[in-house]
Amino acid sequence: MAVTAQRTPAPSASRRLRVAAATPRGAEVLALANQKGGVAKTTSTVNLGAALQEQGLKVLLVDLDPQSNLTMSMGIDPEHVEKSMFDVLVHRTPIEEVIHHGELDVAVSSIDLAGAELSLSSMIGRERALEKALMPVLREYDYVLIDTPPSLGLLTINALTAATGVIVPVQCEYLSLRGLVQLENTLAMIRENLNPRVKIRGILPTMLDSRLLHAREALELLEHNFGDLVFKTRVRKTVRLAEAPVSGVSVLSYDSAGAAAKAYRDLAQEVLRDAEEAG
Repeated sequence: MAVTAQRTPAPSASRRLRVAAATPRGAEVLALANQKGGVAKTTSTVNLGAALQEQGLKVLLVDLDPQSNLTMSMGIDPEHVEKSMFDVLVHRTPIEEVIHHGELDVAVSSIDLAGAELSLSSMIGRERALEKALMPVLREYDYVLIDTPPSLGLLTINALTAATGVIVPVQCEYLSLRGLVQLENTLAMIRENLNPRVKIRGILPTMLDSRLLHAREALELLEHNFGDLVFKTRVRKTVRLAEAPVSGVSVLSYDSAGAAAKAYRDLAQEVLRDAEEAG
């Protein structure tokens, strides 16, 4: 059979991401972590996930915070879930049993998760409980995004041990910047003892009010100290980011044409490009 030479069409962005993000074990796992609360970790987990899904990728969100804000942001009442990530980590319930399917797939949390660190403390391999739990579903997804609690305790250590990379949302104020040093120290310990491949994939400036001199100075300080690690995307303060969770949807669904939705689409493109370059 004669073969006609023809130009191969360029792969789509989502296809490039699938190739770049693929590892021998499946999906790329990103933890969104910062021990300081109120820096838009949950907001960024939901909306980055929604933006990646718009690119044709299959995304799983994992709520590893006992406050269950991610679960509630997706319109799920944590007080009425039968099983949660507590059961997955402590009782070794298959993670498929706690994944709820809606706008995005979510492995849900509940207040029971607050007792997980104590329950796990006596277990051998306690730092790898999440990594083992995720293994059966990694090939079903392109991305797994983990929302972590505002601490550097055992739950966050589990997330960092399971992750291939870390995205650090940082509010543009001085006290938020100081926490980055402690997170870097924790990551160094994780790399040395548990997960040599994990690294900060990027630092995301959030809740930016560029009218404030302090916010602009904090952003300049962040860029000066961390350079190219700082994403170009800036997530600015907007009421839409507070309103969307009340409706149980991402801001991309709630206000698709708004500035907040655009910011998270831009972030998804940065993550996509970084994955392609890393691949």
